[in-house]
Amino acid sequence: MTSLLEEALRARINGEVAFDDYTRHLFSRDASMYSIMPRGVVFPVDQEDVAAAVAIAAEFGVPVVPRGAGTSLAGQTVGPGLVLDLSRHMNRIIALDPVARTAVVEPGVVQDQLNQAAAAHGLMFGPDTSTSNRATIGGMVGNNSAGSGSLTFGMTIDHVRAIDVVLADGSTARLEPVSETERLRRAEADTLEGRIYRELPELVTTHEDAIAKGMPLFWRRACGYRLDRLSGYGDEKPFDLAKFVVGAEGTLVLATRIEVDLVPKPKKTVYAVGHFETTHGAISATLDALSCGPHQVEMMDKTILDLSRRKIEYADLGNHLVGDPEALLFVSFSGDDETVLAAKLDEVAALWERNGHGYHTLKLVTAAEQAALLKVRKSSLGLLMAAGEGTKRPLAFIEDTAVDPEHLADYTARFKEILDEHRLEAGFYGHCSVGCLHIRPFVDLTDPAQVDTMRAVAEKIKDLVAEFGGVNSSEHGDGLARSEFNREIFGDELYEAMRQVKKLFDPAGTMNPGKIVDAPSMTENLRDRDALPPAPPLRTMLSFEVVGGMRDAADRCMNIGLCRKTTGGVMCPSYQVTLQEEHSTRGRANALVKALSEPDPKAALGGERLHEILDLCLMCKACKSECPMSVDMASLKAETLHQHHEEHGTPLRSRIFGSIRFLNRLGSATAPLSNVPGRIGPLRKLMERAIGIKAERPLPKFARENLVRWNRRRVTAPGTPGTAGTVNWLADSFTTFTEPQIGKAAIELLETAGWAVELASGGCCGRSSLSKGLLDDAKKKATGLVTYLARDTEPGSPIVGCEPSCVFTLRDETLALLPDLPEARQVEERVCQVEELLVEAIDDGRLNLPERSWLSGRRVVFHGHCHQKAEVGTAATMALLRRIPGLEVAEIDSGCCGMAGSFGFETEHYETSMAVGRDRLFPALEREPAGTLVAATGVSCRQQIFHGAGRTAWHPLELVREALGGPA
Repeated sequence: MTSLLEEALRARINGEVAFDDYTRHLFSRDASMYSIMPRGVVFPVDQEDVAAAVAIAAEFGVPVVPRGAGTSLAGQTVGPGLVLDLSRHMNRIIALDPVARTAVVEPGVVQDQLNQAAAAHGLMFGPDTSTSNRATIGGMVGNNSAGSGSLTFGMTIDHVRAIDVVLADGSTARLEPVSETERLRRAEADTLEGRIYRELPELVTTHEDAIAKGMPLFWRRACGYRLDRLSGYGDEKPFDLAKFVVGAEGTLVLATRIEVDLVPKPKKTVYAVGHFETTHGAISATLDALSCGPHQVEMMDKTILDLSRRKIEYADLGNHLVGDPEALLFVSFSGDDETVLAAKLDEVAALWERNGHGYHTLKLVTAAEQAALLKVRKSSLGLLMAAGEGTKRPLAFIEDTAVDPEHLADYTARFKEILDEHRLEAGFYGHCSVGCLHIRPFVDLTDPAQVDTMRAVAEKIKDLVAEFGGVNSSEHGDGLARSEFNREIFGDELYEAMRQVKKLFDPAGTMNPGKIVDAPSMTENLRDRDALPPAPPLRTMLSFEVVGGMRDAADRCMNIGLCRKTTGGVMCPSYQVTLQEEHSTRGRANALVKALSEPDPKAALGGERLHEILDLCLMCKACKSECPMSVDMASLKAETLHQHHEEHGTPLRSRIFGSIRFLNRLGSATAPLSNVPGRIGPLRKLMERAIGIKAERPLPKFARENLVRWNRRRVTAPGTPGTAGTVNWLADSFTTFTEPQIGKAAIELLETAGWAVELASGGCCGRSSLSKGLLDDAKKKATGLVTYLARDTEPGSPIVGCEPSCVFTLRDETLALLPDLPEARQVEERVCQVEELLVEAIDDGRLNLPERSWLSGRRVVFHGHCHQKAEVGTAATMALLRRIPGLEVAEIDSGCCGMAGSFGFETEHYETSMAVGRDRLFPALEREPAGTLVAATGVSCRQQIFHGAGRTAWHPLELVREALGGPA
């Protein structure tokens, strides 16, 4: 039947249809603890595609599972049958009316995408989820999502005006508030829509008492069908099916177009950040904060704070805190009057002090001051997930309860007692202002005893919630995790009424079955227990033992989908261009999990479909720092390419790029003749046909006097004793032969600052071989260079360089290639940034930059190298540039440049490379006046900037040398 279903879909669907094993595996998971293999995946382009897919699925008796970003925490977006990915193509903002304060969007529009468009008119979409950079509006409607500002803006249901939908039989309808006259008119139709308008009002009337008594009283709820929204309809209250289906998790209708309200965006927001010695103390301070009329009150415990300190991307928060708090309670106030807002900060701080809450209140007024706090808060889930080890993970099954804030302190104390009784650890964070804390215990689902514990705790927490008059799910929905308990929560009569609703809308059970009503046990379809067999043995060249092996390194991904963001940061550049799940870090990690779970993982790693999924990975390493789980796709791809080469042989082009040091040295030795072929069109076309190097891409120009020759011939004798000590300059395989002026500038600066500089030109770090999967060659090169640096340079002396990809290879992949070589660790400990040494020298007075130079009064924008951002960040480089007197310095949020070493030279990757550059980098440079200088630390970045933006980029070290007085 599957082949017939696939044929039927391909005949009628304009979008893509995928039934291959890898695509199905990628869509068998979401951010929950569940996994269910679908029959196939459809990527609709419009409502007609959705309607056709639903009709065909109904004809074949196959369920339909709608999906946005796949960030569901309760398992709403996994299921058998046909997954409809509504995010890939159906992501347009159809209309935005700033006067009416409304927008019409397709379901795949991302919340931040809508907010960016609305911000131009001083507006925003009210429900502000922490996943706003990837959560789709369709998914938010399905879940009835909310966020930290729900105290002010409510939930998604409060902002939906109308929805165009596809019904279970493939017909279409528009759901909106209608008068009783209009409802009766629509009820006359002999259609599924007509039947709904006829029978649903009768159902509501029949069960009026059960609705009034059975619905949880607490307002912030995302559970069950919202029959309460229809109760009391009539002449005074429209019959509103649009709001009724919000939170239905795709079990009743599929949204194809959504009209939403927008709200005024606050002009100013300030934060009071209370520091507390206990989590209970922070929660107890909530009521005082609420008495001040805040926009939100949020809490993070020490678990989250400690995790943030371990990652470069989030570590800055720790620099702003006072002492070592066990918890933070941060209270925001929004408005237009800064004086009023400042008074609010003083009010809450004084109230806390008067009532003995906390030991310090930090006041954050500017966006710059708030950035670190908000970044960690939005990533709390991911940071907590990163604390998991192997299959012991922080799981979402009791993470979404809510009670009246008045009872929150007592409730959480009882909650903690239940966890302690079952010896479960958990992190606490969330929305104190609305009584919702996201508490995720660490559970190993491969251990049957822990599965039993999970269920026992879920049942106890359910009862505890009821005792406190709260809700079992307040924003994450029922899904597979909580639907099982709905009969007990709502009572028999109301639950049966909900089952009748499901039967009315979906007679054949096509629409996302098993959610809200008639659900399986919460312990069925568990990802780690049921969908993940033991990993077969595999010998790898890179060491993944720190995380338990290669499959565990890939399986660290918990599918929270941060790699699907399209704004801010670097991760994931190829996804930002294609919007395909398989081109996200999550998609690639899940594909590797599948391959590494096969009986013969080596053969699976050599498979062409897997190779296709990994092909557009630029190996930028952004995922290592930006992904909260630190999934290092660059290393995983390098190992996969190595295994692929062993199965199929190594392509000539890979061998050529892997030999780049030899070729660059040869090119330098034969310059300027070696530069001629790169400028002859027919030869470039021949090179493109023969080895796949794009003719349009300019080739680097070789320098006759490379850095090694210059160092050998210069007047100042190398190795002259310095008052600051000895430093080793890593003569990388690129700038040494093509941009030697950078190394010259750096060496002159270091010597001026009192350092004796030794040129470390004893070999290659293996970076180029690593990027092509030539791991045997990379290991050989790394061994040679590490041995040379360890034995032939002064012990303990710093090792620096100007090419981040080479310098930081010594701190990362070299250790994975040579885990048993002690010298590798010794060298790694000596590697530092040359910018750090120069900043120290300037601050100590050993390197004096004149107050006036040709740079004075100029502006420079800086683009950081991806590997630099991933390993150490750009703070040291920015600090050095800011030491240049009179120079205005700005770092642009430009993502990845798209060049990625050899990637941008390769014919089949050229267009993707340029598309990545056009996404943010090129537009950012185009917005700068012609007189603005451009700086970039990476050789590939400078090449891409010149080719794609037509601007020459300086290395920051060159600018500092210019400020000193120009080359000697």
